[in-house]
Amino acid sequence: MTADRVVRVASGQGFWGDWLEAPKLQVRGGGIDYLMLDYLAEITMSIMQKQRVKDPAAGYARDFVPLILDLAAELVTGGVRVVTNAGGVNPAACRDALVAGLAGVQTARPLRIAIVTGDDLMDRLDGLLEAGHGLRNMESGAPLSDIRDRVYSANAYIGMSPILEALAAGADVVVTGRSTDTALTYGPLVHEFGWAADDWDRIAAGVVAGHINECGAQAAGGNTLFDWQGVDMAVPGYPIIEAAADGSFVVTKHAGLGGRVTWATVTEQLVYEMGDPADYITPDCVADFGTARVTDLGEDRVRVSGVRGGPRTDLLKVSIAYHAGFKATGSLTYAAPDALAKARRADEVLRARLDRAGLEFDEIRTEYVGAGACLGREPGRWAAELPEVGLRVGVRAGSRSPVEGFTREIAPLILAGPPTVTGFAGGRPRVQEVMAYWPALIDRTVVESELRVEVTDA
Repeated sequence: MTADRVVRVASGQGFWGDWLEAPKLQVRGGGIDYLMLDYLAEITMSIMQKQRVKDPAAGYARDFVPLILDLAAELVTGGVRVVTNAGGVNPAACRDALVAGLAGVQTARPLRIAIVTGDDLMDRLDGLLEAGHGLRNMESGAPLSDIRDRVYSANAYIGMSPILEALAAGADVVVTGRSTDTALTYGPLVHEFGWAADDWDRIAAGVVAGHINECGAQAAGGNTLFDWQGVDMAVPGYPIIEAAADGSFVVTKHAGLGGRVTWATVTEQLVYEMGDPADYITPDCVADFGTARVTDLGEDRVRVSGVRGGPRTDLLKVSIAYHAGFKATGSLTYAAPDALAKARRADEVLRARLDRAGLEFDEIRTEYVGAGACLGREPGRWAAELPEVGLRVGVRAGSRSPVEGFTREIAPLILAGPPTVTGFAGGRPRVQEVMAYWPALIDRTVVESELRVEVTDA
């Protein structure tokens, strides 16, 4: 391995539902070694678990399979390897669907598909609780036993070890469950450069690279506050990490595509969803984001260097989702004059009718969209000049009945309420199940002892 060797890891998805053209453009633009696809968020796991309960062959990112079938021949000829957490709560079903689909795709050689299992703790929860693993809520300290009968999903955040095993076995496509987002980038870097498991600084640099990659276009001009009007996002380039053996890397994108990679776009992403920058905990190290030196090289190239890290912890984070009642949200729009006053009056009328009907809720939340709702501010003297205001009311309760009552009471405001109302379409608001998040910690050996890697030729 030469000292000046560069490994390129391209970001193709930042969430389940992201732009499906992005990974195709990343591969077809050439010059990349890995394509990372991040599909998972906390709520995504519970959605996938509900899908698997209804259909044992579901529970993964469905759009991942047709994407790989479309790219399969190019992945082989271009030598591009894919690392993704598209497996969700059912990596085996994802693998099976992929293998079945590849049977009808011509490639220069068969693809090797690896899956990682063992992060899903649902079938082990009762045994873990009996063994003394309380899985206490990291915020409240309450034991999981308090809500055990309402748990939908429980997945530990796993790190790079199974990804390294799969890549070492020659996998072209690595499909995990709840891998930590950043490992989808730094796992390939550790594999390629042979960094030691306790090379904390280099692994921390990979974590920073992964954090930049994990949200797709955000690091390449999407969702930016800096000159957002001047960024062409019609056909955006997604970020590409060009990493060196010493841990430094350059963030860039394919030339000829839209978007923009600058000091501003990269640093915006660095602080995204950030707590203490000196204490960014992953399964494989603790990274100090405050040590990162970010240098704009111009022409959509930003260099990051100097990242320091420390030893990993003895614990892994567990993401648990549980049923927490029902909710519904309804909206009406009121036009000028006095749009805000009309919306406020409509809210008063609605609440009075809910009281009269004897409906009780855990929470009723009202927002006046257009009058400061997004910023959490009360409107000033300009309120009377607002051309329209959106009244948005949401309710939440432990049982379904009062929420259904709310859905029956909001529509009558159209005729039996303040004037100039519009914007009500699609019928009554839909009652939805509330999925709440329960973060917990567990001894890492309990999880890692059950991790398994299976490799299949397709």
